[in-house]
Amino acid sequence: MHTTSWQANLLLLTTAIIWGFAFVAQRLGMEHVSPFTFNAMRFAVGAVSLLPVFMLSRWRKPATQRPPLVSGFGLLGGLCLGVTLFVGSSLQQIGIVYTTAGKAGFITGLYVIFVPLLGLIWKQKTGAGTWLGTFLAVIGMYFLSITDGFNISRGDLLVLISALFWAIHVQMISWFTRRYDSLLLSLYQFLFCALFSWLAALQWETISSSGIMAALLPILYAGVISVGIAYTLQVVAQQKAHPAHAAIILSLESVFALIGGWFFLGETLSSKGLFGCSLMLAGMLLSQLWPRRRGKRYQTEQNSFISNQKRQRVAAKKY
Repeated sequence: MHTTSWQANLLLLTTAIIWGFAFVAQRLGMEHVSPFTFNAMRFAVGAVSLLPVFMLSRWRKPATQRPPLVSGFGLLGGLCLGVTLFVGSSLQQIGIVYTTAGKAGFITGLYVIFVPLLGLIWKQKTGAGTWLGTFLAVIGMYFLSITDGFNISRGDLLVLISALFWAIHVQMISWFTRRYDSLLLSLYQFLFCALFSWLAALQWETISSSGIMAALLPILYAGVISVGIAYTLQVVAQQKAHPAHAAIILSLESVFALIGGWFFLGETLSSKGLFGCSLMLAGMLLSQLWPRRRGKRYQTEQNSFISNQKRQRVAAKKY
């Protein structure tokens, strides 16, 4: 498929819109089912929707370049990614019950700042843009979520912790995808995440077929549209899009989460909250676009993330 630069940017914008509105679907789904049940269905559907992309990609490769469908290392990677995805998505999904879709979208977006900060553990270089972006994001978080009594709501805190797990997930993806097929790892991690979500739902929630049917549209959107379709659009677009342009466009996911929450759910933010969102978005963009030296390892991590995200992020993750 030949994709020009403007077409690639349009596909990335479509991806950002889909991922932003996925927060609305997650919020609507909570009106009918509990968090673990929603995620169990969502990631099971996501795994199925990813199968055609995986099969097509595998078919186009020479037989000598196709990784084995089952291997010890692949299963280990899928398990590690699946556990991290399960924790991050569970915290986010539970947090969305107690906060708005718009706020959840902006707080989740902080993972782009957490990623290079976590890289300090492995002695990766972090530029001035990341530190300045972190400062702006922290100030923005204060205006968005901290009350006059210097408290943060339960939902905002859970989503903030989930953003840390999304960042850990990115770092893990970077390590495993340099050693194994990225699409196969994505498929494994969705299946493991769905399995753990089902086990948690059976343990702590009451699963009802009527609730699942009532939440079917949000589940299908989060599973098929947000994972299967948006993932494919992103993979195609990244073949032609400029990395800096991609960073800007994909960061708009947070803005579309805010728009979706206002349009579909009637959510509103005070002028203080909107100012906080503006600072957070500026921090996210600054951390990604500030000129800096980029080593091969850092660039590989960014490319691995761009080609493997589900928030998404799943919302995947995700993400």
